[in-house]
Amino acid sequence: MIEIEKIIRDLIASVVGGLNLPPIDFTLEHPDELARGDYATNVALVLAKVTGQKPLALAQQIAEKLKASPLEIPKARPWAGVSPWLERMEVVAPGFINFFLTRDFFTHELSQILKSGGKYGWDIGKEGEKKKVLVEYTDPNPFKEFHLGHLMSNTIGEAISRLVESQGAEGKRVCYQGDVGMHVAKAIWGNLKLNLPAGGKNAKETKEIKEWGQAYALGAQAYESDETAKREISEINKKVYVRNDPEINALYDAGRELSLDYFETIYKRLGTKFDYYFFESESGPVGQKLVEEHLDAGLPLGSPASSAAVFERSDGAVIFRGEKYGLHTRVFLNTEGLPTYEAKELGLAKLKFDKYPGNEFVVITGNEVTGYFAVVKKALELILPDLAKKTRHLPHGMLRLPTGKMSSRTGTVITAESLLAEIKMAVKQKMSERNFSLEEHELVAEAVTIAAVKYSILKQSPGRDIIFDLTKSLSLEGDSGPYLQYAYVRARAVLVKAATENISVNTKNVGESLPEISELERRLTRFPEVVSRATALYAPNLLVTYLTELASAFNAYYASQKIIDPADPQSPYRLALTTAFSRIMKSGLNLLAISVLERM
Repeated sequence: MIEIEKIIRDLIASVVGGLNLPPIDFTLEHPDELARGDYATNVALVLAKVTGQKPLALAQQIAEKLKASPLEIPKARPWAGVSPWLERMEVVAPGFINFFLTRDFFTHELSQILKSGGKYGWDIGKEGEKKKVLVEYTDPNPFKEFHLGHLMSNTIGEAISRLVESQGAEGKRVCYQGDVGMHVAKAIWGNLKLNLPAGGKNAKETKEIKEWGQAYALGAQAYESDETAKREISEINKKVYVRNDPEINALYDAGRELSLDYFETIYKRLGTKFDYYFFESESGPVGQKLVEEHLDAGLPLGSPASSAAVFERSDGAVIFRGEKYGLHTRVFLNTEGLPTYEAKELGLAKLKFDKYPGNEFVVITGNEVTGYFAVVKKALELILPDLAKKTRHLPHGMLRLPTGKMSSRTGTVITAESLLAEIKMAVKQKMSERNFSLEEHELVAEAVTIAAVKYSILKQSPGRDIIFDLTKSLSLEGDSGPYLQYAYVRARAVLVKAATENISVNTKNVGESLPEISELERRLTRFPEVVSRATALYAPNLLVTYLTELASAFNAYYASQKIIDPADPQSPYRLALTTAFSRIMKSGLNLLAISVLERM
């Protein structure tokens, strides 16, 4: 793989320096329209603002110097001496320089894709030198159902984890689950009132999970409206922490195990296997200790905290006064002396670092807790500043359905399983006339279902809300996960047919001249840059957009070219392009945790 972007960027910087122009930051990117070249730079436009010169004249001056530079591929490159890598440049108003690469560049890169074993564009790195990144995502709470927010977090987190690993980092997947707290007490209280079965050992029935969800909704509503219920739930909460009530313990243990087993079945469907699990029952004591260590314990109740204290007392609780930092005040220890979510989050940060002292800690949550997380991170910055610098919060938007917003407190939760079941039913209806065995029918339906929902989530930038459209999510005409899967299936069918006709791929000696550079070739070679940028920005949507455009380019190529033709000397090259497309598509979908299929 030739790092062509770096070569061009370095040449531009060298020429700018040689002209005694000031060093500046400039862009080098792919134009929206392929006719405008393979790369375009705004270096002259940026320099014009600094020097006061006319951008078009500057662009022409820089381009002339570039043309006089040694434009051959450096001799260390594997295809040195074959031909220049740069075919031509053009200057266009108001001052852009467009670069067009040679046919030999694309032919060489095509051969590299075929030799890469599906890892073209990956930067594996060396053992012992790898950046260590821990990604926390999904984070469902036991005693509650796995809802659409968890589905979004899981989809984004898994894609980011895979992208990170593809670029040479050692990635670790973390799931943090709230197995203690008021939500647990509300669920147990509701269970007692409804007299529901707790579920047996290793039970995974969705019915029992749903009943726990109903129990939680009952408890949550009662806590807000009934003072007696509120006191009873608060007492249950304390008993959960101290484990001094056999009946509460039995309900808690059975519900916790049932929930965790249930979550594992969903993780398996979504293609996630976590490296570490952390629980609030573990992080709570650690967080409480951190808070107490940074509180002026010797001051009388109601006294102002010293300047060295991070936390202070207020009305019997311990708070972090965020207003001093442009944030808002939050409670870290409640009036019962128990750690709140905020304190537990501090404890979690320390637990994660102690378990895996990495270079970066990414936390993926819904954007409704952005303000909460900002307060926690500020407190962490004052307590463990080095760890705070390594911590990055990546909020995502909400996944909404036409039926409206969900709420676990009111019992109107839309579960991930219910959405997947609805999609799968629609997929099976579309497949009803396909000639599949029962086993293959189920396999394809499941893969298409997961692809449909993951694509719908990942195509948007992580911070934006999504309105899920069932019809569009299953379209084979474009802008859907199944569309990408179908493009791969189409390519594979061509390769299977070619094998039966004994036509082999070939990127050389395919006739007197190679064909004109196609859109498909231009897009294939951009894969490494897209993956690198999507990783750096934690933006899987960039890869989704690329794969969609790549699939469109292949489908257009498929419609306009007779790929398999034993009498055509260029057929092996077209077959090589088809093979390269199938490998890039498979690699890209794998990075998004979307399965490929051989038939649809």
